[in-house]
Amino acid sequence: MRPTVRALLDRLHPAPAVVLNRLGDTLAHTPGYERLAGPIGLLDGEPPNRARFVFTDERARTAYPDWDRVADERVAALRAESSPDDPYLTHLVEELTITAGAPFTERLHAAPATPRRTGVERLVHPGVGELRLAYEVLDAQTQTMIVYFPADDTTSADLDHLTRDPGTTLHVIHG
Repeated sequence: MRPTVRALLDRLHPAPAVVLNRLGDTLAHTPGYERLAGPIGLLDGEPPNRARFVFTDERARTAYPDWDRVADERVAALRAESSPDDPYLTHLVEELTITAGAPFTERLHAAPATPRRTGVERLVHPGVGELRLAYEVLDAQTQTMIVYFPADDTTSADLDHLTRDPGTTLHVIHG
């Protein structure tokens, strides 16, 4: 990860923000993102992967009330960020085909969709309940940064409560 991307991510604290590679692996995140995503399981796995979580972790359907839309988005992002001859994408697709089955493969074989770069995502957090999170996706060559903001006053108060922590250390998972 470029030093300027790390610096930007560090400056975004306490906002929940994450840097992903083209496969959706988490490379680094703010402490606010850890407090948002950690308790639902999004940071589990080595490395944590958004598509793998959505399609293979039973907690994903509870965490995302709009699971079908989120699943569609994860497949659209995989398609958009990687080329078909990418061996890492091939491995992830084979893995998800076996472990997730039809919910993944039906989306993979459907007509391609363009991933959304901004929008609102509903997320159910075990500590504060349902949140409506506006997000903005920023692309930086082979990496993507996603920054989350409250989409309404209730989420703003809940997110302030959730991310109100003096810790400001950027968490880097992969280089």
